[in-house]
Amino acid sequence: MKRSFSTVFAATIFAVSISTVAHAQAMPNPMVGGQAMMANKDIVDNAVNSADHTTLVAAVKAAGLVETLKGKGPFTVFAPTNAAFKLLPDGTVETLLKAENKGTLTSVLTYHVVPGRYDAKALMALIKKGGGMAKLKTAQGGVLTVMMNGARNIQVKDAKGGVANISVYDVYQSNGVILVVDKVLMPS
Repeated sequence: MKRSFSTVFAATIFAVSISTVAHAQAMPNPMVGGQAMMANKDIVDNAVNSADHTTLVAAVKAAGLVETLKGKGPFTVFAPTNAAFKLLPDGTVETLLKAENKGTLTSVLTYHVVPGRYDAKALMALIKKGGGMAKLKTAQGGVLTVMMNGARNIQVKDAKGGVANISVYDVYQSNGVILVVDKVLMPS
């Protein structure tokens, strides 16, 4: 059977991607925000130690989601960095952190959480099965779309068309996995 160049190329790209992911998965307790993320700790206990996630942690506390994210799970959290929050329009974070906006803040934060454990390998398998993209239902009830950006990077698209790149993969926790993203994802 004769294979087309594009089929062979796509298979090679997918194999390289899986190899890259396997290497990332082999790293126990990866560094995020200058601290080792311990696989035996939960999502919240690790996030509070990351210098890159102080805004996210403050938002989780303000929304009253600490106990939820310390729960059994498993959860997949697309965790925006402080730099990602700074990309929002001026005043957005401050407004969301106000007590009267707790509902909106909770909606935005739970939009970053997907029930289940979806590491890079699982996401790539879903993307391949979906013919180039996959939909994930969030804890908020909305949908995130994941797709490949080249051979080695998974992107996450929100309901408003915003696209975030995953910058750190497979930060395993006792109750799930964190995937660090470079943009805040917004529900519709």
